[in-house]
Amino acid sequence: MSLRFVATRLGMLALTVLVSSLAIYGAMFLTPGDPATLLVGGSRNPDPAVLAQIHREYHLDDPFIQGYWHWLSNFLQGDFGKSLVYRDSVARLIGARAGDTLALVAYASVLVLVGGTVIGTVAALRGGRTETLATTLTAGAMAVPTFVMAVLLIWLFAVQLPWFPVYGSGEGFTGTLAHLTLPAVALALSWIGYVAQVTRTAVRAEMRSEHVETARSRGVPERTVIRRHVLHNASGPVFAVSGVGIAGLIATAAVAEQAFGTGGLGALMIEAASKQDMAVVQAVSLIFVVVFVVINTTVDLVSAAFDPRAAQKGAAR
Repeated sequence: MSLRFVATRLGMLALTVLVSSLAIYGAMFLTPGDPATLLVGGSRNPDPAVLAQIHREYHLDDPFIQGYWHWLSNFLQGDFGKSLVYRDSVARLIGARAGDTLALVAYASVLVLVGGTVIGTVAALRGGRTETLATTLTAGAMAVPTFVMAVLLIWLFAVQLPWFPVYGSGEGFTGTLAHLTLPAVALALSWIGYVAQVTRTAVRAEMRSEHVETARSRGVPERTVIRRHVLHNASGPVFAVSGVGIAGLIATAAVAEQAFGTGGLGALMIEAASKQDMAVVQAVSLIFVVVFVVINTTVDLVSAAFDPRAAQKGAAR
């Protein structure tokens, strides 16, 4: 993996975050009227003294670039401003909710990694009806949106079979695990199908490759061929798509959080948006963008370490 490839990916990360932050900050100024009214919650008759205070605090009277830089520099220092709707600092609001989102995404990520790779590998190795069944089920899972799956899971496991709680994030390890099982499944299921499909295709391709046939012709035991030649070589694309899947979980976590009332960052952003609390919406949106881009960049770098040819292609672009 060349330094040029690493520098290119890191530069793209920085540029993406910069452009996204400009868009997030600038969105407040696209709404007709005084941007301070959004920060105060969209009140129809805001107190002029409060508006004046917001103008000073958020530097809304400064030139756009100067105000943007002040907001971004404060963000980088962990100062996300104050929510005038929730009457609390945005950093404290985010800190109180971040753990729930992290636990949900981590649980769903385990389901995606384990479920997707196991289903895809078994389908490719066994073939026949097993492969056909796995392909059909995973294709169906990919087609079901998260909110539809959430409704189905609530109906099945709360109404028909009351096995799992369907509201809140729970307390303690076992309580959290029980409360997050259904939202994690709803969030992960489509990505499990996607990872399974990619895994099956990658393993199938490796099983038909020339070096695998050569190893078999030399009398290498089948288990060794599968472990060292097939699964090892197929791990690159599987890891890449799994990383994209985990990043996708962060982007769609809000749907599961709202459906099951787990109260994470996604739910906070939706609640803040409904109350026109732009200070919270801006901070949470930028955090999601940063996490999403960092995960994708990490996946690119690790994938390039697995397959140096990917780094050469990326650096040549």
